Amino acid sequence: MKRALIVVGIVGACAIGAVSSFGASGAARLEGPVARPHMTSSLIPFGPKRKREMAAYSERHYGEHTWRLKHPKVIVEHMAEIGTVSGVFNTFAPDVPDVELHELPNTCAHFVIDKSGVIHQLVSLNIMCRHTVGLNWTAIGIEHVGFSDQEILENPRQMASSLRLVRWLRCRYHIAVRNVIGHNESLSSPYHHEDVPSLRAQTHEDFKHADMQIYRRRLGAMGSCPTT
Repeated sequence: MKRALIVVGIVGACAIGAVSSFGASGAARLEGPVARPHMTSSLIPFGPKRKREMAAYSERHYGEHTWRLKHPKVIVEHMAEIGTVSGVFNTFAPDVPDVELHELPNTCAHFVIDKSGVIHQLVSLNIMCRHTVGLNWTAIGIEHVGFSDQEILENPRQMASSLRLVRWLRCRYHIAVRNVIGHNESLSSPYHHEDVPSLRAQTHEDFKHADMQIYRRRLGAMGSCPTT
């Protein structure tokens, strides 16, 4: 996702217990119930004014006046093109028009994962964030500190945390592995919907399809979601 509209959440500090078993496949197989990974709360300001702006944005782009994220069906992976969590936080925290599309509220996302594998939560999971045009109405956004897809895929600690977070989220919300996508894949999602004609083909470059194929293989290797 190019920095212009880079939107991906910041969620907490993930203590990575699976790093030692994070092998060549890039995934640690987990057994039993899916536990919520350790997180640090780093919430950006999202008060009544920003919620009103989010509801107005939702009405313009999706036809529903709401700021609430209800029954998410997609998880979108982003690459920050920023080197620190504080840089991502400071991009999303001010409620100013975004630098790419010049709309309110400012862009944001639900989580960001730093290079050491710490997960930070920026926004509550019941709040809609502007991180992927056409999918904000039903998508959770995850930002990764770094400057390329490859850099993130080759960082064992960051990847272990990312996979643990996504497995927990997808099992919590019953999201299929195929609906864990990169921003660059947004236009091919069956959930993509955009009411503004000029934005119906808008997407970003980060996490390309080939890189997400690697990511989804690693995610799938962790096992299916428990049924009980």
